[in-house]
Amino acid sequence: MTAGNHGIELIQPDWPAPDNVRAFTTTRTGGVSQGRYSSLNLAMHVGDQPQHVAQNRRRLRQLAGLPGEPVWLSQCHGNRVIELDANHSTGDPDPQADAAVSRQHGVVCAVLTADCLPLLMCDRNGEQVAAAHAGWRGLHAGIIANTVKAFQCNPQDLLVWLGPAIGPRVFEVGEDVYRAFAAKSPANRAAFESTGAQRWYGDLYQLARLELQALSVHAIYGGGRCTCSELDTFYSYRRDGETGRMASLIWR
Repeated sequence: MTAGNHGIELIQPDWPAPDNVRAFTTTRTGGVSQGRYSSLNLAMHVGDQPQHVAQNRRRLRQLAGLPGEPVWLSQCHGNRVIELDANHSTGDPDPQADAAVSRQHGVVCAVLTADCLPLLMCDRNGEQVAAAHAGWRGLHAGIIANTVKAFQCNPQDLLVWLGPAIGPRVFEVGEDVYRAFAAKSPANRAAFESTGAQRWYGDLYQLARLELQALSVHAIYGGGRCTCSELDTFYSYRRDGETGRMASLIWR
């Protein structure tokens, strides 16, 4: 974790990405948002003051030395992946998708999360990058598979970093979620632990690893944080309800 101006703290991926690839996840510290959004909320859609979010985004650009404004997706817990072009845009100011891939220099792919799993991806040559937002609905719908397929390379040549998400000892789900993943693949049962009364603890990290491995992606890094348990570091929708969002960003 690195700190910069305004007390902003960034989490750097622990992965062997090529030197030309830049990536990080924000924490909740170092911004100007107040109350339950305190303090570096980067999402416009959660009820925070728009001027606070805009100032937080400006601070982030300055601290991280971003080459341009990230393309902020309108995330919908689906499986749509978009490709960002050389103009840093899809032609839609708020493209509806849950992952973005780019092969262009200076285009910042970004996703917003507060318990869902952010994945950052690149190829070993540093020619392609992607960011994906994977809650349990997106995981089940195939957002990871669609993002991997969007790369123009062998899946074995991909590097993936799993950013901060809700941990497996906190993320309790119902029988319907367990059965949905078990029906998709019997291997997914290993990512759930029964708590009794048709309730289960689910491991988003393990579900992601299982799908990536099934897609022949084996260079998988990160995982192990818990947005719900680390109150001072992360926003958590499961813990707080109305709250802010962290950003996970990657560019060439």
